[in-house]
Amino acid sequence: MTAKITGAVLLALLFCVPFAVQSEFWLSFWLLVLMYAFLGQAWNVLGGYGGQFSFGHALFFGIGAFGTAILQVRHGLNAYAAGAIAIALGAIVGSAVGVLVFRYRLRGAYFALVTLAFAEVARILISSFDYTGSGFGMLVPLARGAANFQFEDRRIFYVIAWTLVVIGALIAWWLENSRFGARLMAVRENEDAAQALGINLIRTKVFAITLSGAMAATVGVFYVQNFLFVDSHLAFGPAMSIEALLVSIIGGMGTMFGPLFGAVVLHALGEAAKQVTGNAPGLNLAFYGLLLILALRFLPNGITGLLSRRMARRSSERAHA
Repeated sequence: MTAKITGAVLLALLFCVPFAVQSEFWLSFWLLVLMYAFLGQAWNVLGGYGGQFSFGHALFFGIGAFGTAILQVRHGLNAYAAGAIAIALGAIVGSAVGVLVFRYRLRGAYFALVTLAFAEVARILISSFDYTGSGFGMLVPLARGAANFQFEDRRIFYVIAWTLVVIGALIAWWLENSRFGARLMAVRENEDAAQALGINLIRTKVFAITLSGAMAATVGVFYVQNFLFVDSHLAFGPAMSIEALLVSIIGGMGTMFGPLFGAVVLHALGEAAKQVTGNAPGLNLAFYGLLLILALRFLPNGITGLLSRRMARRSSERAHA
């Protein structure tokens, strides 16, 4: 099977999880896998298809999370209105960062460090004011009901997360089959050649980071409505940015289902490591670092590339049989 067929089958199997699994632990585990898969797809739009490696996607996640929390807690807005505004803020901030950074043609390590700096500045600012919960975070009041986007049955949250992953895959498909996607991938391959062909580099990259920011902010909104709490260290911390890029790199950058493959493998191995080591502090970061090194060394094209190579090898063997 090709990587896309494998991804579609995996997605179909994951849809069956809430109806087959009774354990709250495993339901929460797979829900988080789907959430990080969509976050990885947000990074994949910019990093995988656009070639702009961001180390600061926590900025957009945090804007979505704190945006919806602040609007609900401080201003009494409905959860749906607050979420929509927070997602729009993620897109606006993404556009602003893109205009500011791409205008001066920052790329590579410089772009990565600037995005990391933006996320860190946001974390410090959010931690400094009572209005944003200082360093203690914000707690969204419990008010169960569909009108407040708070569901008693966690399977509803799971289905929403699954739907987000489907939407992410459709966005990836659109990038692979649209003129904008072709321009974005041309920018990824060679910016100078793309500009010589008449592609507007700034406009193309700004649109990509705007879309990516909106998607990451959507994950932040979903996180808050699911857990009803957020703090600056979680929302804007480097761990969230690492999750976003790692699932895409391990699964396969610039592919439709790469972030989903990466999220499943990363969190399955992470959970196994916790069971073996007893969840020792800081071990997850060391484990992620080791896994990233191994992936870059032995799977430069990620799990998707491995599946594609195996498929090509089998086809070759059949042709010579």
